[in-house]
Amino acid sequence: MLAACLEFLGLALCLAGSLLVMVACGLPMWKVTAFIDSNIVVAQTIWDGLWMSCVVQSTGQMQCKVHDSVLSLTGDLQTARALTVISAVLAVVALAVTVAGAQCTNCIREETVKVRVVNVGAVLYIVSGLFVLVPLCWMANNIIVDFHDPQVPPSKKREIGAAIYIGWAATALLLLGGTLLVCSLSRGARGASPIKYAPTKTITSNGEFDKKHYV
Repeated sequence: MLAACLEFLGLALCLAGSLLVMVACGLPMWKVTAFIDSNIVVAQTIWDGLWMSCVVQSTGQMQCKVHDSVLSLTGDLQTARALTVISAVLAVVALAVTVAGAQCTNCIREETVKVRVVNVGAVLYIVSGLFVLVPLCWMANNIIVDFHDPQVPPSKKREIGAAIYIGWAATALLLLGGTLLVCSLSRGARGASPIKYAPTKTITSNGEFDKKHYV
């Protein structure tokens, strides 16, 4: 019972983390305009994402433009694109693997094989979380370094956007969910193996024990 609860909770957290990874990948708010001047009333706000850049006017109108060339992007954006997409794909594969080996499904009959399959799914979820964590930290570090660099003009300075915070939350859910899935495979969670009783001895018609039970 404990193993099933841990498995369900871990799978739910990993599923939520996978959805957040996809949301963070699609949102254009990885870098946002930094308000560092005394005048906080600005005519427009700039959002920079992995796939597009958006300009939000003070009137509420928003215009977005998809990045035309991949080669024209900076190294951190190219890496973030690749690793985030790989992380999302790994999360989808991990979901299929984990569901196939879950205790609530009958895709696999043998218990030992179920344990191994769920273990593979848990590892895939953890790797997925690590893959998305790398571009998030790299991008955040570049934003902070550029923000404190006096040679960067104020109009070029950016702040950490909502997509990076969503990505960090997704990483935490994936790592925590994968860890719970691994813990659900432990013997303490699954309990001791069932006791196997020896077959009962039968008595023949003449009142003697059946000789087939003797070695």
